[in-house]
Formats: sequence, structure tokens, C-alpha cells
Amino acid sequence: MSAPKVILVGVDLGQDHFDMGLVELGLLAGTAGMEPVARLVCKRRAPDAALFVGSGKADELRLLAQMEGAHEVLFDQTLSPAQQRNLERHIGLPVNDRTLLILEIFAQRARSHEGKLQVELARLQYVSTRLVRRWSHLERQQGGIGTRGGPGETQIELDRRMIGDAIRRTRERLEKVKRQRATQRRQRNRRDVFGVSLVGYTNAGKSTLFNALVKARAYAADQLFATLDTTTRNLFIGEAGRSVSLSDTVGFIRDLPHGLIEAFAATLQEAADADLLLHVVDAASPDFMQQIAQVQRVLREIGAGSVPQILVFNKLDAIASDRRPILLQDLYELDGVPVPRIYLSASSGEGLSLLRQSLADAVLRSYSTAAGTECRAEADAPTS
Repeated sequence: MSAPKVILVGVDLGQDHFDMGLVELGLLAGTAGMEPVARLVCKRRAPDAALFVGSGKADELRLLAQMEGAHEVLFDQTLSPAQQRNLERHIGLPVNDRTLLILEIFAQRARSHEGKLQVELARLQYVSTRLVRRWSHLERQQGGIGTRGGPGETQIELDRRMIGDAIRRTRERLEKVKRQRATQRRQRNRRDVFGVSLVGYTNAGKSTLFNALVKARAYAADQLFATLDTTTRNLFIGEAGRSVSLSDTVGFIRDLPHGLIEAFAATLQEAADADLLLHVVDAASPDFMQQIAQVQRVLREIGAGSVPQILVFNKLDAIASDRRPILLQDLYELDGVPVPRIYLSASSGEGLSLLRQSLADAVLRSYSTAAGTECRAEADAPTS
């Protein structure tokens, strides 16, 4: 069965991070199993209230879809329910946005019970906003004896209530998972385990680095959102003579839907509770500065903005020889603060020894500080 053909649409509203080539949207579509066959980019001061792109561009989009034999249209921006409905009527094809596309990918990739619950919650929250006049059958009334709804209850009210109940049940199940994770974290804290979390933009190579450090076989691929479920392993740091707990977390992306950030709170809590973050960056990407900024924004949203970081500029092997750094270890200014930076290649192993030494230094500093605090507490304690 051939992949469904899709047309990618982007509207430049003057934002700094506008993707003129719709490169990332194309990667997302490919990851979801779609085939982008055409791209349409336009510029507007503000979105059209009815059709987002305006009637003229909507006509152009309809003709382009007919010429290319497209099955669907994907927008790089989030559409309102009314805009989505109007575009579908105007073009005659399903129209979806970046938010739904990311949700679809997450639904395909979730493997653990927790991951599936998180995706289901985000999907339900998204669908609940699309009910208002989205489908004509929802306007029919249900009434009388023996029907699912109460007397005079419309189908849309019934569906909204059912979705609300499903959201509540899923939240309750996620809260149970969250409590279980909290218990596991408390156990690690009681064992005095130093926690390290890998964070970064999607496809920066976090899982490849995770596998290289702990000799694991976690799934890693050159695609967006290859990893959704948090994986945690013990990593022995010989230079420090201690083990640390290393967690690989879900990748971030530009305009990550807030529903997903909320739904993945239990997973992302691993980063907020870590003693150190390894912020993995695709050093070969021309957009690495914008990607760093997006990751920092999400870290602040989940309460991990103040956790110490080491910037790991990965994919050193993919950097052209004339652009390779002279030093593999230096400082990088992050939000006005100098942060340690290490260049390495997780796939070839170059620079991994520098990272292990930096981890050892961080672990030894942590335990040295903790020991000093205990000594001061004992000295200050009253003697009997």
C-alpha cells in the first residue's frame, strides 16, 4: 500500500522561527508514513479568520491538490476548529495541522503503558476542542426513552460528556503512574544515586548517546521522536568510582503542543528531578541555536530550568572538516550563563572520554558538597 500523498502548507506571520522550506514539517510527515508531494508557502500579517490562508490561497491550494492527486493537506501552524472545517469544505480533502500530526506520531511510537496513556490524554484533549459544529451529525438531538442521552440531549453534548469522562479516567490512571514514578525516585534518592537525564531536540542523537554510554540497546533511529518512553539505566563512572542513574527522555520540538507537555508531565519529571542534564544538540544542524532555545523554553515550563547542564554537541562526525571546532571542550553562554560544552560523536565514540570525565567531575563535586554540608551540620549540632 502506497503512502498517502500530502501537501504541506506554511504561513509566514512574521515569526522568527518560520521554516520557509517546511523542512521539519516534511520530516514529521515522513515519520508518520506520509509522502509530501508539494509545498505551499504564503505570507500574511494575520491569519484569515475563516480559512487561515484567505480565499485566494485556498483556491490555489485546491487546484494544487487536484494536480498532485493529494489525499490530505497539512498545515505547519495550529488551526482553529472553524478554520479546519471551512478549509475541508473548500478544498474537498481532509485538512490537519502540526499538532494532530505530532499526536499521530506519538500514538504510533508509544510502547509502554504510561506512554500510551499520555498520548491518549493529549489526543482526547485535542479532540474535545474539535467538536463544535465539526460534524453535522453532532447537531442531531437524542431524546426519548431508551437512547443513550437524556431527554433533549444533543449528540454533541453527549460526545462532549463522553470525552470529558474519558479524559477524567485517563488522568486518574496517569496520576497512579506518576505516584509510582515518584516512589521509584524516592528509592533512588534514599540510595544516594546521582541522577542524570538526557534532554534535547528530537533527532539530536540522545538515544544513540544513551546506548554508547550504558552499552544498552534502546531503540535509536535517524528520525523524529524515535524515543517516547523514558528508559533508565545505571551507568558506572570509573573516574569517580560511583554509579549514576542515566535516563533517556522524549525529544522536544518547536511548538510542542501544550497538551503533550501536560500529558507527558510524569515522564518529563525525570528531567526536573535530575541532578544534572545532558542537553544533547545536533551540532551539524544549521538551526541548532533555535533548537537550543526551544529546549530551554520547555525545560522552564516543566520546572527544570535551574537544573545544572552540560551541553553535548553531538554528531561531530557530520560536521565538515573546515567547520570542525579547534577545541572539543569549552564554554557556551546559555541564557547569559557560561555552561560546559563538549563536542563528540555518539556513533563513532570520539569525545566520549571527555564527557565521562565531565560526568565524574560533576558527581565528585556533588558528593563533596553533600559531605561538607553533613560535616557542618554535625559541627553545629548541640553536644549533650
